[in-house]
Amino acid sequence: MSFIDMSVAVKHIVQGYLCRDKGRTVRIRLQDDRAFITIKGKAREGGFGHFEWEKEIDPSEAHQLLELCEPFLIEKDRYIVPNGSTIVEVDVFRGAHQGLVLAEIELESEDQPYHRPSFLGIEVTGRKEYSNAYLSKHNYTMNFTTSDLEQLAARGISVEAAEKQMESFRKGFPSLEISSAASVGNGILSPTPDEEKEFLAAWDKYLAENHTILKFVPASGAASRMFKNLFEYMDGGEETDFVREFLGNLQRFAFYGELKQLMDLKQVTDGRAIVRLLLEDMQYGKLPKGLLLFHKYADGPRTPALEHLVEGALYAQNERKEVNLHFTISHEHYQLFEQHISQHKSEYERKEGVHYNVSFSEQKPSTDTLAADKDGHPFRDKDGRLVFRPGGHGALIENLSEQRADVVFVKNIDNVVPDRLKEPTVRYKRLIAGVLVALQSKAFAYLRALDAGTADLEAVAAFVERDLCCKLQDKSREALRAKLNRPIRVCGMVRNEGEPGGGPFIVKDRRDGSLQCQILESSQIEDKSLMQSATHFNPVDLVCGLRDYQGQPFDLKKYVDPLTAFISQKSKDGKELQALELPGLWNGAMSDWNTIFVEVPIETFNPVKTVNDLLRPQHQ
Repeated sequence: MSFIDMSVAVKHIVQGYLCRDKGRTVRIRLQDDRAFITIKGKAREGGFGHFEWEKEIDPSEAHQLLELCEPFLIEKDRYIVPNGSTIVEVDVFRGAHQGLVLAEIELESEDQPYHRPSFLGIEVTGRKEYSNAYLSKHNYTMNFTTSDLEQLAARGISVEAAEKQMESFRKGFPSLEISSAASVGNGILSPTPDEEKEFLAAWDKYLAENHTILKFVPASGAASRMFKNLFEYMDGGEETDFVREFLGNLQRFAFYGELKQLMDLKQVTDGRAIVRLLLEDMQYGKLPKGLLLFHKYADGPRTPALEHLVEGALYAQNERKEVNLHFTISHEHYQLFEQHISQHKSEYERKEGVHYNVSFSEQKPSTDTLAADKDGHPFRDKDGRLVFRPGGHGALIENLSEQRADVVFVKNIDNVVPDRLKEPTVRYKRLIAGVLVALQSKAFAYLRALDAGTADLEAVAAFVERDLCCKLQDKSREALRAKLNRPIRVCGMVRNEGEPGGGPFIVKDRRDGSLQCQILESSQIEDKSLMQSATHFNPVDLVCGLRDYQGQPFDLKKYVDPLTAFISQKSKDGKELQALELPGLWNGAMSDWNTIFVEVPIETFNPVKTVNDLLRPQHQ
C-alpha cells in the first residue's frame, strides 16, 4: 500500500522565504485557505530541533508577501499518514521541484522510539540540500534516482556537491591569466652562499625549539605503470630495447635476490617467464611503489618507504629526537604498509638514533568525483549505477589539513636516492625549510604589529611584494592582513633539463588582481609558448607552514581554487566518459597560499617512472 492510500488528509501548500540568513529563516506559507508567517532559528547539532515562532496572517497578505520571496516558490501536496503513535508528513513537490518527495516524522525528543514505514527511503536528516530554505534558492532537477542517492550517501557526497560536479561538465572551467614563467630574479630565489648559511642556521634553530615537524608522503600510487613495457612483453609483445635492457641487467636490481630464488626454485630461464615471476609471483605488478625494493645495501635492500624513514631522521627530527611521518595510501594496501613499517621501525630507530611516529591515511571517498557522458549527464555502468573516479592527488588537501604540525615537508614516495647520494637532498631540504621559517617569522611579526596598530604599511607591502613574491593591487591594511595571514609554502625548483613535471609561473589572482607564484601543469596552460619559455620545473619538493600567527591551524580547504579543476577524457567498458580531476595538491589546491620558489640542484630530483630508471646511477 502506498503512502497516498495510507493517508487520512492532504494539504496543498505554497511557501516562500523572505529571509534565509545563516541561523534564521522567515517563511511565508499558504496552506489551503489559511496563511502563516514563521520564523525559525538554527537547527541543533545533528539536525534535530530548532527555535520556531509562528503567527497566522490574512491570505491576501500572504499572496503579496510571496511576490517578495526568493526565486523558487515551493509548491507541494502534504499527505498526512498515521504511523502508530506518530504522524508522518509526506511532501510531494510540484513546479520547480517536481519529482522530489520528502517525509518527516515529528518526534517529541531525539530518542523517542518510532515505527519506520516501509515507504521511507534514505535518511537525509541534517542535510541542507533537502531543506525548504535551500530549495527556495535552487531548482530541483531529478538527475538522481533513489539508488543514486544511496551511492552518494555511502561516499559522503552531498547532492549539492554532486550537482555542482555535473554543472562543471556542462560549463567547463575558466582559463588562468598567466603573466610569465618564473625565473631567477622573477619569482625564483637563488640564495647566495652567505644567505644559504643564514637559512640553514634558521632551520637548525627552529628544530631546537618546541615545534612539531612532519614529513608528508603521498604514496597511494600503484607501481603498475612502472612495468607497462614488461606487461606488454609478458602478454606476447616483442622484445624491445627496453625489455632487453631490463633482462640484461637483472643482477643490478635490488629485488634480484628474491627474484633469483624464485628462478632457481622454478628452474626459470626464459625472459617472459622471468617477467611473470616478478609481476605475478612477487606481485610487483600490483604492489604500490612504496613497497618495492629500490636500492641495494650491505645489510639488505630498501624500499622507498624505508628511504623516507632515513631522510626524515636527517632533516626533520626535533630536539626530542622524534621523527613524524605520514603516508597517504590506498585502502587495498593499508595493511601491507602498516606491516612493512612495523617490521622495520625498531631496526631503523636503532640505526638512526631516533623515535619514529608513523601514521597513515587514505584518500577520502567523499573526494571521489562523478563521471559524465559526452553530454554532461551522469555516466552509468552496465548495471545503471553511477560511476565514480578518484579526484586525483588534489583530494589529499583534506588529509594534509588534518595533520596537526607546524611545518610539513611534502615529497613523493618515489623521489629517493641511496645514502651515498642523500647529502644534496638533505642540505636543500634544510635550506628551503630555513627560508620558510625565516619568512614566516617576519610575517607573524608584521601581523602582530597590524593588530597593535603600529605597523608601517609601506614596509609591510614591501615585504609582501619583495619577499613573498606577490605584486599587490590593493595595499590597504585589510588587504595586507589577508595576504600575510594564510598558509605558506616554499617550493624547490629545478633547472629545466627535459625532465617531466609542471612548472613555476606568475599568475594573476582572479579575486583581487594581484600577481603571485603558482605551480602549473601543462593542462592548465593554453599558450604553450609559455611552457617553452620556462627555465625551471616542479620536482614536488615542498615545505609548508600550516599554522597562523596565533598558533591555530589553517583550514586548508578554504585556500583551494575550485576553478582550477580540469576535465579529462577516459573510457570504461568501451564507452567514452569525462572525468573531473580536482585541483592538484601543489597546484590549485594551494592556489591561495603564499608561495615562494627557491632554486635547487637537479641532484635532488630522482623519480622512478619505469623499472629501468632503477638502473640509473642515482639509484645504484
